[in-house]
Amino acid sequence: MSLGPGAVEYLAPKAQEALKAARVVVGYQTYITLITSLLTHQEVVATGMQGEVKRCQAAIDRARAGQWVALVSGGDAGIYGMAGLVLELCAVQGLKVGQVDSNDELDFSLEVIPGIPALTAGAALLGAPLMHDFAAISLSDLLTPWEIIQRRVEAAAQGDFVIVLYNPKSKKRDWQLKAVVELVLRYREPLTPVGLVRRARRAGEEIIVTTLEHLPKQPVDMQTIIIVGNSQSFQYGPYLVTPRGYLAKYQVGDQ
Repeated sequence: MSLGPGAVEYLAPKAQEALKAARVVVGYQTYITLITSLLTHQEVVATGMQGEVKRCQAAIDRARAGQWVALVSGGDAGIYGMAGLVLELCAVQGLKVGQVDSNDELDFSLEVIPGIPALTAGAALLGAPLMHDFAAISLSDLLTPWEIIQRRVEAAAQGDFVIVLYNPKSKKRDWQLKAVVELVLRYREPLTPVGLVRRARRAGEEIIVTTLEHLPKQPVDMQTIIIVGNSQSFQYGPYLVTPRGYLAKYQVGDQ
């Protein structure tokens, strides 16, 4: 199930129902901390950073044993979250899973409950930067080779997509963002507007609107979402706007 950006008021009602019904809650310790106020009777199984396989397998094992399990995932479980890993593990183990209302004989039923992903939580704080086509790319090379990430960034830049960057920098990985900026500058103007949101809808939230050329100088970490505008994006006061094309099509005033 998806936690959304973190604040309880942005947690979907369906997700809250799943938490209440669960006998076991499994998740990354940081995410478990965000929902402590909602945990009353549940057994909690928490793991640390890079414990994804362990916690997903723990959730699968508990579900196969007949327990009602909530595996929590930050943002949306289907976007860089745990939904895919759970299904992959079930597939390689030859397990038969299906929807909660399935009439088939299953090892256990599984429902993916959606949530507000970081890219939309961040975009809302910036105004309307994702009004046209965009590409979301993670800069973490822990699971994906850097050469592939670089190729995807270049394709998005060349295609004039708004680019959403996840996992832009960590303590051990601090050079990729600068390399990405240099790559995107081949296709975008230096003054292309860029929005940064750190810890969207959580304590310590930070919002910065800058330009592509100044992006490498900004404070960035793994909890930061970066949105790089396309050739039409512009800054309007504190907001970042990417036109959809309505004003041009219907000839409404001046853009």
